[in-house]
Amino acid sequence: MCRTGAYPGTVIAERRRPKSGDGRIARGAATRREILDHAARVASVDGLTGLSLGRLATDLGLSKSAVFAHFSSTERLHLAVVEAAVDLFRARVVEPALAVRPGLGRVEALTDGWLVYSERRLFPGGCFFLHVGAEFDARPGPVRDALSTARRNWLQLLAGTIRDAVQLGELPPETDPAQVAFEVDAVAAAANSAALLLDDPTAHERARRAIGARLGRPSTG
Repeated sequence: MCRTGAYPGTVIAERRRPKSGDGRIARGAATRREILDHAARVASVDGLTGLSLGRLATDLGLSKSAVFAHFSSTERLHLAVVEAAVDLFRARVVEPALAVRPGLGRVEALTDGWLVYSERRLFPGGCFFLHVGAEFDARPGPVRDALSTARRNWLQLLAGTIRDAVQLGELPPETDPAQVAFEVDAVAAAANSAALLLDDPTAHERARRAIGARLGRPSTG
């Protein structure tokens, strides 16, 4: 039985299993998911630079050659972990929000989904992208590019959803969607940091109130 060490919980559960009658393919895919699941949890705490093929092999009770067969290099491992984290964020935050009709309701679904993602510690280190992004923001290369693309896509989606709310008359016509997206994301990031570093149990609720006020829906509580 593979071990998961000090990072319990299932992270990459949303990745689809291959439909194949070949048991070896299915087992290989399951092993890859298990490696990525553990790697993403480790990276959310120790960073991607804290990952290595050897460490994962030791943690999971696998041979280093078995891990190497799936990723072949540390950089490919890092890129696969980023992709897996994007898949999780899309499944837990983006897709449920897109089921809400366009407008302010969808904006609120996206922002609250982000806060729930951080609050429930789907990754033990809080938001994977904030932690790992800070690690790679000044390191040019494919991993930084992948992280940058993920963050840019998120902000563009948020701004586009805010723009829809403006066009529907649910936000003032002078609203700058990119500016509001920046502010809302910054508040959510501050909540993630305060909850982790300051052990502040009120951080996410404070963020909800701040975001509600910015969107013209202040809390009455």
